[in-house]
Amino acid sequence: MQPVDMVKMRAACKAAAQTLHLAGSLLKPGITTADIDRIVHNDTVRRGGRPAPLNYRGFPKSCCTSVNDVVCHGIPGPLVLKEGDIVDIDVTTILDGHFGDTNATFYVGEVKPEVQHFVLCACSAMWQGIHAVKPGAKLGAIGKAIEAYATEHGYSVVRDFGGHGIGRIFHGKPHVNHFANNDQLVLTPGMLFTVEPMINMGKPEVKIDMGDMWTVRTADGSLSAQFENTVLVTDDGVEVLTRIDE
Repeated sequence: MQPVDMVKMRAACKAAAQTLHLAGSLLKPGITTADIDRIVHNDTVRRGGRPAPLNYRGFPKSCCTSVNDVVCHGIPGPLVLKEGDIVDIDVTTILDGHFGDTNATFYVGEVKPEVQHFVLCACSAMWQGIHAVKPGAKLGAIGKAIEAYATEHGYSVVRDFGGHGIGRIFHGKPHVNHFANNDQLVLTPGMLFTVEPMINMGKPEVKIDMGDMWTVRTADGSLSAQFENTVLVTDDGVEVLTRIDE
């Protein structure tokens, strides 16, 4: 595999983050998940990129839209979002052969205070994991930090999915667990991967929709929220490549 060009990698990550920000800013009750997909697709192309999810292993759309109890891989379609829903939008942009991957969970209109608290905790859990990234640290420290924060607030971490290496390929090594584990891989400068914990309001178990073989839901029907950034291990810490000022 060709080495990663960090100028191009940063550009791909910035483009993905800006597309995600645009899609989130346009959310309102009455919009469909297919509308979100069109926004993401058109903006990705406008920025000179290609949406990585489209036709990836047969996935039929340009982004994932995971609503309420959907943990991940929700397929955009005719579903109309209503006041009080939450929706995770997962955007991955291919730009000049490099992949930028990010997602966030958004409120649709006004949500209940307990839902707002849950989503904010899911976001904070991701940042706890990112703050554990530094050269010389063990990969397992990321999941330990995430799970400690989530469980402290009464929530659980999905164990069936994790973060992944990224660069000139969509999914590569290392696999990043978001729960407490003993992975002894030492983080070194130049490593690129995603931190993207899926946090459930209830229990951590999930189930796959046997109808489309993509949509993953919480087994107990509880809400799920996710946030993701692509990160680079630097000489003195971590650079969050998909973070933008907005």
